[in-house]
Amino acid sequence: MKKALMSKKYFYVTTPIYYVNDLPHIGHAYTTIAADVLARFKRMDGFETFFLTGTDEHGSKVEQTAQKNNEQPIELANRVVQRFQNLWKKLLITHDDFIRTTEERHKKVVTHMIKTVLDQGDIYLGNYEDWYCTPCETFWTKTQLDNKGRCPECHREVQKLKEESYFFKMSKYEAPLIDYINKNPHFIEPESRRNEILSFIKEGLRDLSISRTTVTWGVPMPQTDKTNFPHIVYIWFDALLNYVSGLGYFDNKDRFQKFWPEAIHLIGKDILRHHTIYWPTFLMALGLPLPKKIFAHGWWTHEGEKMSKSKGNFIEPEALIDEYGVDPLRYFVLREIPFGSDGDFSNSALIGRINSDLADDYGNLLNRTITMTLKYQEGKVLKPSSITPIDQELVEKYTSMRISYKKNMDDIAFHKALTALWEAIRFTNKYIDSNEPWKLSKDESKKERLNDVLGFTLEAIRIASVLISPFMPQTAGKALSALGIQGFSCGTAKEKGIDALCGFWENQKEFKVQKTDPLFKKYEISL
Repeated sequence: MKKALMSKKYFYVTTPIYYVNDLPHIGHAYTTIAADVLARFKRMDGFETFFLTGTDEHGSKVEQTAQKNNEQPIELANRVVQRFQNLWKKLLITHDDFIRTTEERHKKVVTHMIKTVLDQGDIYLGNYEDWYCTPCETFWTKTQLDNKGRCPECHREVQKLKEESYFFKMSKYEAPLIDYINKNPHFIEPESRRNEILSFIKEGLRDLSISRTTVTWGVPMPQTDKTNFPHIVYIWFDALLNYVSGLGYFDNKDRFQKFWPEAIHLIGKDILRHHTIYWPTFLMALGLPLPKKIFAHGWWTHEGEKMSKSKGNFIEPEALIDEYGVDPLRYFVLREIPFGSDGDFSNSALIGRINSDLADDYGNLLNRTITMTLKYQEGKVLKPSSITPIDQELVEKYTSMRISYKKNMDDIAFHKALTALWEAIRFTNKYIDSNEPWKLSKDESKKERLNDVLGFTLEAIRIASVLISPFMPQTAGKALSALGIQGFSCGTAKEKGIDALCGFWENQKEFKVQKTDPLFKKYEISL
């Protein structure tokens, strides 16, 4: 059984599960677009892929927001979940499952897991007295608070809590966790986050309070007959287990066996500690392998300022999609900054990318080539019978680009993959200019050369469109249809692999092109 599984390629990618106390914004969209691009790329590269996203619906934050809205927590959750699911449709997200922590399949796993850790003696009953940040759902010691005595992450007010609590023996796993991180240098990325976490752990891990008596909205702690109050499982022990409950720990064991621990968790840097300390120590206590990688991306500012409700400068993805289209938004957020760094969002930067990269470089390349093919060849081009040095240079450019693209996608360096791809696209535009097909068309003796120049250009566009498809699936689909290619999945189903898809003339014997509208409209930048 194990040998059969090992002969296949599996990939599992997750987003965080998003709190339902607020509506989806650009930060949620950013992580989910990144996960979708990875999932589409891996399917295209021949991997059986599972992509999980969902919502975190328990805890004090949701309970308090529901009370303010004069509704039940589940009513709040049901309402906001629909907003997330609608946005994912507009963003063309191809998740395989959407997990909600209020689902029975998830609560069943949480109850089982916490009972397992209880039974083996890694959880004990005690009293908690320290500071708690409700917006972050995080405990802090006094020395960890900022210089104003507030949460060091969100810098909002914290509460002094004193209550009976169950504690997880996190300190027991301090040395094993440090050892694991040191032996697996790519477990936490980027490297700056890995160093940050190692420094934090080496200061000493304390046992973690994993239950609350002041919250009623959540999964009840098992075996609380000896306690003075009913206990609810701490939100982070509950939430993190979505990565195994959503994969089918109980209800789809075959799938769980295939995909765990081939997991890439994409997260924002604000929840780094929960994912790189809490989660691995929980898994160690449960005897489960740790995920393959945890990658923390940065935050977006808006026009140089941190986004906040009070400033009214939150970016709503739906409005951007309505104004500029979904594909340009997907391209921009992963092209503009290195994934892992902070970045600034501005409409002028987005428009600049649309006008230059998308309309001038890629869109113009497709349109001018199709126009010439229709005009000079009646829309039909045959596979070239020979190759000149300048053609060979184009082929080599795309071969080296494909290698770079694939490596950078595997490294979750989206901007580098796109940079390499756009260098090849610009090179193709120069290839057309150098070969001057408009002049070749006027010389009957150059008819075969005209066919070859247009053929190599169309094949370059085909390959570029295949590699663009994880980022801009609608655009790639339109471009490939214009080239007469139907049925390509754009990363929605397993394909035969990047190398096989993107080798020059390995898939095409001829092109039959058809006229198409421009892929992108250009915008004026308001000053």
